[in-house]
Amino acid sequence: MDGEGLPGGPFEDVRPLAGGTQNTLIRFRRAGRDYVLRRGPSHLRARTNDVLRREARVLAALDGTGVPAPRLIAACPDESVMGGAVFYLMTPVEGFNPTVTLPEPHAGDESVRHEMGLNAARALSSLGAVDHDAAGLRGFGRPAGFLERQVSRWLSELDSYGKLDGYPGPDIPGLDDVARWLEERRPLRWRPGILHGDYHLANLMYSFDGPEVAAIVDWEMCTIGDPLLDLGWLLATWPDRSDDSASLAGPLGEAGGLPSAGELVAAYAERPDAVAGRDLSSITWYAVLACFKLGIVLEGTNARAHAGKAPRETGDLLHSITLGLFRRAQRFIAS
Repeated sequence: MDGEGLPGGPFEDVRPLAGGTQNTLIRFRRAGRDYVLRRGPSHLRARTNDVLRREARVLAALDGTGVPAPRLIAACPDESVMGGAVFYLMTPVEGFNPTVTLPEPHAGDESVRHEMGLNAARALSSLGAVDHDAAGLRGFGRPAGFLERQVSRWLSELDSYGKLDGYPGPDIPGLDDVARWLEERRPLRWRPGILHGDYHLANLMYSFDGPEVAAIVDWEMCTIGDPLLDLGWLLATWPDRSDDSASLAGPLGEAGGLPSAGELVAAYAERPDAVAGRDLSSITWYAVLACFKLGIVLEGTNARAHAGKAPRETGDLLHSITLGLFRRAQRFIAS
């Protein structure tokens, strides 16, 4: 921090922050300024440092764009400074996650909750409107062929789970039908942009004062791809009273009053610069792809549980969510 020219002095009010198991978050104050430090877990994984470098680059690129996100203060890509860990400092987010808690006025006002849902789509459209090249993210991902490789990429991932001892293979009704439908209906027109990669309510922080999105967080899956997949991801994970997804969305899902899928798409489409060159009429395809991809990702934990590398109860839970996602994908297709 001293080398970056940041104000010096003792570290005060140091405390850990909750928010995921993959990385460590520490909030502190120094010389009257608040910071959040983000680094990998105590036992670093193979790609953790590379992911942290990418996150820092994205947050720096988003500064000045109007996208609600933490702002990068300084990054340390040098692994020797903190015992092998890359880390960065960012601005704190003053807000709450609605899948964990729901304070007033949000809990008691259905109109506020409805607007929270619409603002989830609007915050996403602000990201879709960013010119990634102008923001300094040229070369950050591989947009060429992005849509064409999605189905084969995730079927290969599913096949790889077979290497885990004890995993009997995927028991996912509708898997082949959904994969075939995706290959046959792939959109022919799309425009590359910044893809968050894991856009759902658990990765949003809301203002304590109202329905505004205070920040989109957890950028570890970010790349350059088709931003409409983020919108599809939001639809794939959106709380629905007709299935288990409402309870999985925590207090906000239980409280209800949220907008419909159609209203979310309409809110996203309010920004012409987010939808220009993108085919919103194909949004069902993106929602089905999101169900397909997320379901396969979650099935990986079920496979690891069969191999004794994850708790059995966690594997059972995530397998049930995978089955629910594929049922939702089939409902999207049928509609």
